[in-house]
Amino acid sequence: MHRYKVKGKKQVAWKMQYGKRLIYALVVTFAFLLFTFNFSLAATAAAKHYTELQLPPLPEIKLPKYDRFVLQNGMVVYLMEDHELPLVGGTALVRTGSRLEPGDKVGLAEFTGEVMRSGGTKQHSADELNELLEQRAASVETGIGETSGSASFEALTEDLDTVFGLFTEVLRSPVFAPEKLDLAKTQEKGSIARRNDNPNSIAGREFRKLIYGKDSPYGRTTEYRTIDKISREDLLKFYQQYFAPNNIILGILGDFDAKKMRSLIQAKLGDWKPNPNLAKPQLPQVSQANTGGVFFVNQPQLTQSNIYIGHLGGKLDSPDYPALDVLNGVFNGFGGRLFNEVRSRQGLAYSVYGQWSPRYDYPGMFIAGGQTRSQTTVQFVKSLEAEIKRIQTQRVTPQELAFAKESTLNSFVFNFEDSNQTISRLMRYEYYGYPADFLFRYQKAVAATTAADVQRVAKQYLKPENLVTLVVGNQTAIQPPLTQLATKVTPIDVTIPPAQPQAQN
Repeated sequence: MHRYKVKGKKQVAWKMQYGKRLIYALVVTFAFLLFTFNFSLAATAAAKHYTELQLPPLPEIKLPKYDRFVLQNGMVVYLMEDHELPLVGGTALVRTGSRLEPGDKVGLAEFTGEVMRSGGTKQHSADELNELLEQRAASVETGIGETSGSASFEALTEDLDTVFGLFTEVLRSPVFAPEKLDLAKTQEKGSIARRNDNPNSIAGREFRKLIYGKDSPYGRTTEYRTIDKISREDLLKFYQQYFAPNNIILGILGDFDAKKMRSLIQAKLGDWKPNPNLAKPQLPQVSQANTGGVFFVNQPQLTQSNIYIGHLGGKLDSPDYPALDVLNGVFNGFGGRLFNEVRSRQGLAYSVYGQWSPRYDYPGMFIAGGQTRSQTTVQFVKSLEAEIKRIQTQRVTPQELAFAKESTLNSFVFNFEDSNQTISRLMRYEYYGYPADFLFRYQKAVAATTAADVQRVAKQYLKPENLVTLVVGNQTAIQPPLTQLATKVTPIDVTIPPAQPQAQN
């Protein structure tokens, strides 16, 4: 039923008005479609192949203004003002890391980094600390990774004094509450119990052991037995050994006045006594544990294989790193050799990669790999090996070189997308002893790289005879078998060692 009824002349007038509106709407619609069609034809006629596009040169990257100074107690401080938002954040980099923990107490550094925040401070319990931060939508976090430790904070500008005070409490006076250590241990044991659930995680973990050695700080993993040996006293000792102002680089970024920020830092951290016995730690020696071989982890439930092949690599400060990074560009990405050959032409994998992956102060790895169907495992490995050898013998084409260099240089700008990335990079370079302009030197070296340079570093640094091959997959379904790759295939047992029984009193 209609909501209203129109009679007589009014009804006729309404119909005529409605018809005019309908005709007008159709005309407008037709005109719009005609314009769109013509615009589309014009755009199509004007379209060019991407190789014909003339793009402006990348803008020169300039570092924002920043201050660097050193407190009398030895703490290095970076300040960078950014008034775009009413926020302030900071990070303290601590010269420590899990690689410095005892081999029989793997997990000690991680627990120290976690519980120094979760356990509260001498001034505030964990619950009080959490409540004070939540009331201000602020955060204070701590952690210790493989090669460094960190403590960080984020706060609104109006809450800076309070939150920075809480941050320095956590940094200077954590209490390492025993119950929080117990909780961290329980959570880590849960992670150990689940660590074989993901085949790619298995592959990454076991490959590091094959390259660095299962007892190396760069290859070892937490176990029930190592966790059970860790006490609160161990955490305190580890903390006291490394957390001192003359072992810290502090960086603060955001909406603040530099002069006032200096005063706040001096008030909260200036009286922190340095550690006079602090010595530069001796870093673990690194050598390749296995110089070749095929290794296998049997996972009967899988329908595809996870594959890593590679060997020990180098460090970022190598003068050949820029050329090696261009080599990475030849290998990888849409249009790279691995994509074109292994993925597109042979159809062996959806994702495939090959990467020279260095580290700041210890040798990284060269890794190639991907996932493929169980039935194509052997073919996939052979194709990777063939491409590694081909890049040593077949010089890259001008098109490959241009593509790799442009990809590398174009990605350079993303290292400076915001001020936080910039200050973090400056701190990281100082932490590892690199020059502040390291990235700009690298940029110039990439631009100067030639095809001959790429072939030279491929011959010098890639070692086909030292390649370690690891396959995580279904042994029954892998046909042809892995013995087509090597006469000896070494199985790896990833069974999780049980916890040692507690001694009875």
